[in-house]
Parts: sequence; C-alpha cells; structure tokens
Amino acid sequence: MPLRELERLQAVNRFLTLEIDKEKELNDIVRMAAEICGTSTALITLLDDKTQYIKFKVGFDRETTNKKDAFCAHVIEQDQVMMVPDALLDGRFSSNPLVTDNPNIRFYAGAPLTTQDGHNLGSLCVIDQSPKLLSTLQLQMLEVLSRQVIYILEFEISITILKKQFTEAKNSEIKLRSFFESSKSCHLLLGRNFEILAFNQSLEKFISSTFDHTISEGADIRSFVHKDHFQSFIENYKNALDGNSAVSENYLHYEHAAIWWYMTYEPAYNPAGEIIGVSFNATDITKRISQEKLVMAQNDSLKKIAFMQSHELRRPVSTIMGIMELIKSEDYVTDREELLVLEKAVEELDGKIRMIVNHT
Repeated sequence: MPLRELERLQAVNRFLTLEIDKEKELNDIVRMAAEICGTSTALITLLDDKTQYIKFKVGFDRETTNKKDAFCAHVIEQDQVMMVPDALLDGRFSSNPLVTDNPNIRFYAGAPLTTQDGHNLGSLCVIDQSPKLLSTLQLQMLEVLSRQVIYILEFEISITILKKQFTEAKNSEIKLRSFFESSKSCHLLLGRNFEILAFNQSLEKFISSTFDHTISEGADIRSFVHKDHFQSFIENYKNALDGNSAVSENYLHYEHAAIWWYMTYEPAYNPAGEIIGVSFNATDITKRISQEKLVMAQNDSLKKIAFMQSHELRRPVSTIMGIMELIKSEDYVTDREELLVLEKAVEELDGKIRMIVNHT
C-alpha cells in the first residue's frame, strides 16, 4: 500500500473514533446542503480501504456501504466537486446496485473533505432520485460547506488531544510542547488567574509579528488581547471557568492586516473533574469568510437578474407579441403608429437586456 494512502487511512481512523461534540453544527450543514442543492438527501461520509461510513445524513437510512459501490470513492481521488447529472447514463455507475436498487440514485454531487495535510477523507455529498444539474453557485456553496465540515472535525481533534494532553501534563508535571507545534491554529492553555500555562509556535509567531512582543509562560494573557476583543475575551474566559463552552467569530484590525478569527473557549478539567483552567483556540478563517461573501454577492446578482427576467422583461415582450398579432390579423399591413409602438417596445427590451448584462 502506498505511504500516502496509509497516512490517509490513519487520518480516517482518527476521525472515525472521534467523540464529536458539535454534532448539531454538522447536522445543520447536511440539512443546508440538501436545501441549497434542492435534493432529498445529503451526507457526510468517511472512507477507509473497504467501507464508506455515513456519519451525518438527511434522507438516508444506511450507516455504511461498500467502498466499491460508493460514489464518494471517486470524489476522494480528485480535489474538486464531482457531479453526476444522471447515473444511468454514466458508465461508471449505470450498473451500481445503489443506482439499480434502493436508494435508486440518479443524481449525485460531492465535494471532498480535505485536511490541512491534503488527505481526502470522504465527502459532503447530495443525492436525488431524479436527474438534475447544479448551478455554478450551488457547486460553490457545496465546496464552501465541505471546508466548514473539515474545519469543525479538525478542530474537534485539536480540542480532544489538547484536553487529553493537558490532563496528562497536570498528573506528571510534563510540559505540553510537542502537540502544540503541529497545529496551524493558535492554541493556548490558561490557568484560573489568566496566567499562561502553555502555547504553540503559531501563537508565539503571531504575537511576535503583530505586537512585537515575546509571549512567555506565567505571563498575564490580558497583556496580549486585542482592545476591541478584550471585554468579550474576559467574559468568555470566565464562563469557561464556570464550566460553559463558548464559540465566537471576531473581525479584528491589526497594524498590517485585518483577520477573521474563529475562537473557542473550553473548560479544562483534572482527573477529579475539577476545572483547573481554560483551553483557548483561535483559527484564521479570513479566506473562508471572503469566499462566502463573494458567493453571497454572486447570489444577490443572480436574484436581481431573475427578477428582471420574470417581471421587467415581460412587459415589452408582451407589447411586441401583441403588435405582431395585430399585424398578422391585418395580413401584415401596418401603419406608422403601430411600428412606432413596436420600436418603443424593442428599445425598452434592449435596455432591460443591457441591465442584465451589466449585472453579470
């Protein structure tokens, strides 16, 4: 087995054994994918060497399928959305038991779940029992949602490892250094009095480059919190010490850049179940937010175009059709007044078409 595939299977196994706290968020993404794409079914799947595991779903009653029958097995071989408009007309799937028998798949579209290491673990996919085509916007939204799925899953793994390592460190008085350095997110362990217990290289580099300061264990974290985020940080930190988890998205301006952060605050426990601190994690999601805004802007333009097509184009078209019927009834003999009305309707139609072109 190639080393790359072995690494992918190891990553899949880590996610399969993960206890996921954010099931609601993932179920919401599945429902949103089905709604956006107008399909009866949407799934989040993970694939090992033999089996497709269906972790979250809507409109589907199976927990697993054979990998050899899985449409998603084709998705993980590429790095972009795959769409099958009609499975019966596609030689790869026309004799597939999932097509010829229950659930009688005819349409499929899936976006790969790609980790930061570049491993395709599975897919976010939508399926239906009748052929169809998705618009470019719908395909883009499916891809955006697939990235959100992997953000959540990778974040869950980070939190799980962080909690485990933190407990082990408190028991054996070992520093948590090796885990932190592997993550691109900023990870931070805080004591009950705002003191910094441990941090990773990503956070250290960010503090150094942004504030021209050096962060150190034992320092007060409040010295490094952005002024626009200070009050929210204190409130969420205290809530975590009270046993409550918190999540926030914050847009913060720095001297050289503005960053969208996805932040979580989790209580950290010792083996006796006592809260001994807070685990704080921050991920830069600026790229994701920018792409979502671009898709939303494109969607607004499409809505405006659709409105013009269904409302504003109807009047001049109706006028033209009416004049033409009148001309036909008069055996194609017309007078100047009718031609002027026809000319005005054509000019109005031309103007509306120009407006649509400008919106695109």
